[in-house]
Amino acid sequence: MSIAAPILLTPGPLTTSARTRQAMMVDWGSWDDRFNQLTASLCEQLLAIINGAATHHCVPLQGSGTFAVEAAIGTLVPRDGKVLVLINGAYGKRLAKICEVLGRTFSTFETAEDEPTTAADVDRLLRADADITHVALIHCETSTGILNPLPEIAEVIAQHGKRLIIDAMSSFGALPVDAQHIPFDALIAASGKCLEGVPGMGFVFARKESLASAAGNSHSLAMDLYDQHTYMAKTGQWRFTPPTHVVAALHEALLQYNEEGGLPARHKRYVANCQALMEEMGKLGLRSFLPAAIQAPIIATFHAPKDPRYAFKDFYERVKAKGYILYPGKLTQVETFRVGCIGYVQPAEMREAVAAIAEVLREMEVLEI
Repeated sequence: MSIAAPILLTPGPLTTSARTRQAMMVDWGSWDDRFNQLTASLCEQLLAIINGAATHHCVPLQGSGTFAVEAAIGTLVPRDGKVLVLINGAYGKRLAKICEVLGRTFSTFETAEDEPTTAADVDRLLRADADITHVALIHCETSTGILNPLPEIAEVIAQHGKRLIIDAMSSFGALPVDAQHIPFDALIAASGKCLEGVPGMGFVFARKESLASAAGNSHSLAMDLYDQHTYMAKTGQWRFTPPTHVVAALHEALLQYNEEGGLPARHKRYVANCQALMEEMGKLGLRSFLPAAIQAPIIATFHAPKDPRYAFKDFYERVKAKGYILYPGKLTQVETFRVGCIGYVQPAEMREAVAAIAEVLREMEVLEI
């Protein structure tokens, strides 16, 4: 099997380009000037994607995206603050769990997994509870692929004078967010998603004023974004051992991102991937869990075939043997599986993947065609 195979149709880690993988073949000294320049360039390019250089700092952090979410909550929400967590999937629930573990007061508002939170919901909740200081929203909920209406929700939160924390893990780099038009205290993302880097680094775009007043909030030494930013601004270095190869890979991935045409081009390709996937799966009679109007072109959830011969583990292994890695469903009420539309893949490869899925379902005697 070649180094590029199999193709990952998952929401991250995902398929990366040969150039991105090649960038990890060089070892870097963590205090070396060239590596510090790499980090600075990375943060500058990331800020440009959200048009945030004037208002926000980009604070990188070692670890997965969840590390960065926990760091953002722990640093930017004061210990006497209260977070309203908007939930319509597993990652909203995880964010609430983070608040619980950190000892931050929080309340939750949960809708069905195929139902977006609305601005009217948020308006009503904020009117009812004056103690809320922050609202946490998952932009694109990876457990289904549902897109929540960020601009409308952000506007309501700003009208109430509250602060918004956005988990944009699955959307950053592919779905537009302009920091000058959508007010937020923090937007959180990671290296191994729509930027097509490798996993291992999260980053938080923190509003400058909010970060400046966050000293002493954090529950953790390692996850203190205030300290991380202060040290990096002063020295150009990471406080603790950085994920050097991950940084180098992401820097190379960003060069390719800009060569491709930046966010509009990345979004266009992912939309084409998603459309190809939906069309071909529809021909097999496999139904999407979400209606098209709220389906983000990031990851798609499909109802599992209602056939006693279908079992996800067997299905997964057979599709994997044909060169494609899928993702299990994360819903509690119905059996599903997920197919990612992101990564270094094209619509033609999405169609080939569905052809492999069709072959497998015929082999399992689930499909007769």
